[in-house]
Amino acid sequence: MIAAGLLCTLSAQLPAADELAVVATIKPLHSLVSAVMASVGKPQLIIRGTTSPHSFSMRPSDARKLENADLVFLIGEAVETSISQSIDALAADARVVVLASADGIVKRPLREGGSFEWSHEHAHHGADQRTEDGAVLETDADAGEAFDMHVWLDPTNARAMTRAIADALAAADPPNSAVYIDNAARLLQRLEELTTEIASEVAPVRGRGFLVFHDAYQHFEDRFGLVAAGSAVVTADRSPGVRRIRELRRKVRDLEVKCVMAEPQFDPRLVHVIVQGVEAKVGSVDPLGSTIRSGPELYFTLLRDMATSFRTCLSS
Repeated sequence: MIAAGLLCTLSAQLPAADELAVVATIKPLHSLVSAVMASVGKPQLIIRGTTSPHSFSMRPSDARKLENADLVFLIGEAVETSISQSIDALAADARVVVLASADGIVKRPLREGGSFEWSHEHAHHGADQRTEDGAVLETDADAGEAFDMHVWLDPTNARAMTRAIADALAAADPPNSAVYIDNAARLLQRLEELTTEIASEVAPVRGRGFLVFHDAYQHFEDRFGLVAAGSAVVTADRSPGVRRIRELRRKVRDLEVKCVMAEPQFDPRLVHVIVQGVEAKVGSVDPLGSTIRSGPELYFTLLRDMATSFRTCLSS
């Protein structure tokens, strides 16, 4: 249901539908917004390619997108670290919708200590932050508790975000509100079907340990019963030394992992060096869909590819 208060507030602040400019920050989020906007318009994407949201450098064209935006959708400042200040400055007249704070989002605390290493890049600690006009940028009911911000990797969270996206668009553009609501209803059904499909896909490999380069997949793991044995924080801009590689090999051996998952921003040769001499397969996962064509189908391709990668790498 569309929140009446939100509808009144946004419709008073934003221009008519034919002038509505919508921006989404990362590709999975852009995919969901695209699906809700189908047949009405297309959102613009800011962060492209394999660049991390923490180190993305905006071009002048990206700045213009934010300057002209009426609605800006982002996950949360802890994810879009590199452009959060630009959103504050350039999109001052836009309505900023923080989807990590959407109603119904399942929040999972960070996994710290033991076999998990965390860089805190994706952590959110619950401090409310607002723009000068009072728009909420970050909220957390459990103030002070850091939680994992990769919320989009759980399709249940994608459903919560879909509802929030539809609410914001319908409030901003009342003449097309019925279209947004209908599109969202179809998307919610597809996401429910996707959840069932992936659960079946990964069922044969549940309980088999794997190592990830950084602990980004907890939302996916918990939803589908997968078990990460640990993580190994390795930065994309600096190759680990001999001592660090030895530590990672020891971790793979000691945790008896079946698979080590690489990511697109890392040199694949590094993973093969880490597993050399140990009985572990190499796989690859990408939490952002960096190499997938952007658009309404990206989210579904992203999660299906992830499920296939885990099943293949963890299979005996």
